[in-house]
Amino acid sequence: MIVYQSNKNWWGDIGHLYRSWTMNKVIRATLFIGVYTLFFSVLELHFLDAVADMSLSTGVFSLLGIVLSILLVFRTNTAYDRWWEGRKQWGALVNHCRNLAIMAHSTFPKEQEQERHKMATYISNFCIALKEHLREGTKLEELIFVDKEELALYKEKKHVPNYISTQIHQLVQEQRKRGLIDGYDHLNFKPQLQALLDILGACERIKKTPIPFSYNVYLKVFITVYGLLLPLAMIPEFGYYAIPIVMFIFFAFVGVELMAEEIEDPFGLDCNDLPTGDIAHNIRNNVFEILEVNNKSFTPVKHEEYEKVF
Repeated sequence: MIVYQSNKNWWGDIGHLYRSWTMNKVIRATLFIGVYTLFFSVLELHFLDAVADMSLSTGVFSLLGIVLSILLVFRTNTAYDRWWEGRKQWGALVNHCRNLAIMAHSTFPKEQEQERHKMATYISNFCIALKEHLREGTKLEELIFVDKEELALYKEKKHVPNYISTQIHQLVQEQRKRGLIDGYDHLNFKPQLQALLDILGACERIKKTPIPFSYNVYLKVFITVYGLLLPLAMIPEFGYYAIPIVMFIFFAFVGVELMAEEIEDPFGLDCNDLPTGDIAHNIRNNVFEILEVNNKSFTPVKHEEYEKVF
């Protein structure tokens, strides 16, 4: 995710465009439509008889542009709602993990350092497993403080975050059975424990329910046909000036569509996706600090690079 300060550096913010995989894709599409318009400009302006019947009215494109703009507004709002919902869920995850760690710190006896360490490890691994579960599948090598036996157990599970959540529940239940926490404390744990699975389910809903395919394809076809026919209306009226005009209009429409497509799945590694990896490791640092257990026996994780490679 590109982090910036609003109203800080106008030209510096614009300079970030080259880092965006989506903007590079938009620029390539815009250059293509520019070359396409140049070809038809030469054809129509220098070989008029060959294409005399190909001219179209700009009024038609004005009306179509209004319709396309309305569709793109709906498309962008829908995609942004998904992005914002994902951010709210991960924000809630931060709060619930901290609350869970604070409750464990307050109720687990201080001499139970092993159980405190287990709780911090399970909470951390739940978040680390979740961020990759929402991408291409959990990377077990990223989990912390996992021995060979536990790693083999994780490999057998198709849904690692679910299993880690079960481990947290079991740890709390063991403390209750041993009489180290009372019934009221056990009841107070339940909302925080349930919240982890609620957040997991909400994120899976966003991930596994994309924008309807037909709607997505319809917009692409609409923009493509609009862009390919637009030069035929612009060239007779503007001549070679039609080239930058068509490129700018196409840049606007394609840019909005591709930006919406980028943020509709907010859990990936696009430039504008949520920094879920960084959030997960911040939670790890928080819970180990709250539970006052050792967090220094593994290599610190570098910030993830949120970008695509061509």
